[in-house]
Amino acid sequence: MDDEQLRKLHERLTYLRNLEDKKEQVLSSIEEQGKMTEELKKQILAAETLVVVEDLYRPYRPKRRTRATIAKEKGLEPLAAIITLQKTKQPVEELAAEYIDPEKEVNTVLEAIAGAKDIVAESISDEADYRIWIRKVTTQKGRVISSAKDEKAESVYEMYYDFEEPVNRLAGHRILALNRGEKEKFLSVKIEAPEEDILRYLEKKTIHGDNPYTTPLLKEVVEDSYKRLIAPAIEREIRSDLTEKAEDGAIEVFKKNLEQLLMQPPIVGQTVLGWDPAFRTGCKLAVVDPTGKVIGTTVIYPTAPTTPQKIKASKDLLKKIIAKHNITLISVGNGTASRESEMFIVELLKELPQKVQYIIVNEAGASVYSASKLASEEFPNFDVGQRSATSIARRLQDPLAELVKIDPKSIGVGQYQHDMNQKKLSEALSGVVEDCVNRVGVDLNTASAPLLAYISGISGAIAKNIVAYREENGKFANRKHLLKVAKLGPKAFEQCAGFMRIQGGDNPLDGTSVHPETYEAAEKLLKKQGFSVEDISGGK
Repeated sequence: MDDEQLRKLHERLTYLRNLEDKKEQVLSSIEEQGKMTEELKKQILAAETLVVVEDLYRPYRPKRRTRATIAKEKGLEPLAAIITLQKTKQPVEELAAEYIDPEKEVNTVLEAIAGAKDIVAESISDEADYRIWIRKVTTQKGRVISSAKDEKAESVYEMYYDFEEPVNRLAGHRILALNRGEKEKFLSVKIEAPEEDILRYLEKKTIHGDNPYTTPLLKEVVEDSYKRLIAPAIEREIRSDLTEKAEDGAIEVFKKNLEQLLMQPPIVGQTVLGWDPAFRTGCKLAVVDPTGKVIGTTVIYPTAPTTPQKIKASKDLLKKIIAKHNITLISVGNGTASRESEMFIVELLKELPQKVQYIIVNEAGASVYSASKLASEEFPNFDVGQRSATSIARRLQDPLAELVKIDPKSIGVGQYQHDMNQKKLSEALSGVVEDCVNRVGVDLNTASAPLLAYISGISGAIAKNIVAYREENGKFANRKHLLKVAKLGPKAFEQCAGFMRIQGGDNPLDGTSVHPETYEAAEKLLKKQGFSVEDISGGK
């Protein structure tokens, strides 16, 4: 199995465990109430989703005070039972007269009947089979309708001011857009269910024969039960389900985009000029050598508001910097003033004797990183602009190593991320970063703590300990030296060793994805093919 399959398996296992826990809670609660039956127990144990378990538990769940519970407190349950049984041969009004009791606040026949109807309505709404059928038919035949709260208001949601689409055909991005428009109070969104079909179904299930005294009452009860109790709950459930599926779809797109961004091939062996464009405050520049070390920073003012003198001064300074550091590539952020910066760079390159190229890079998250605690620890003497320019340069040199320092949600490769379940989104994106880092592996002697923390078996604290050990003792000569790092025990070593790379160390196999546990087998295989371990570093 690959990483993604294992993750999906884990998600499914977690859901099934939660389902079993819920079943145990429900069974225990109903048993304590003394209302368990063999049939109900079978239904609960056979339930395949949490929704079905909730439907079955609904009649037995401890309720807050409702109109029905208040009516029961007033002693109207026997009258409700008479209406439900539909066998009375006298008007319900006559029977209801017996339940008038001013002390219980039942002052009239109408009040007694109204309370009894509330009890029957709640009983109907609690039937699991009814809810399952209504949820299914609403999903199949219902329509999502949105309208403007104020038709004169201008907004990005104008296409949804008079919108209608079947529930089962609504695209995920539309669901998320409708949710946001509703949250921002531009839209009113509802689900229009096939009401006539549903009322007909409920009447067929609850009304038997044609008792002249109870049938008219039950028709009123059915309509009240559906409109007041069932429909709002079903609409919430369906919209919640639609939102969850839409979010899952959006997260998958986000994951795919993030993976493509992280797995961009690094540009090695070049000195890069990072360019964080701006207008009034000037463009911040950082020169980064092929190892990622910052060897110079400055600010120039080639964009508005500027003057011919400032433009010339900017060109002269840049020419000196490019010549001094033998810069071959300029990495330009795509934010504010990017286009103006690009025009300036194009003119500059025409005047240079040597070949220098430029690339526009996505700078999303650079400002977030530059103001972070991590950036201030890495570059304590830089301002946020210098840190941002450095990040923009390093994104070309090694996208994966640089982007792992930024919260994946801030990288800007997904839609509606702020409207989603943040825990689910963070876990999914962290999983992508983890997969990418472990797929590529890391150079144990150059990797930062944030990068190391994504390696299997390595926590944030251990990652910092690895860097601290490296700074105190110098480069790692072999993978076994990892066991000298504080808090990194044999189990963590077993998990992480295969993803750690050491170039030019004691054992050439340490620079490969071969795990130390299989070195002996690898050496035998090489020998069988006429090679030795030393041939690996020789490129044979």
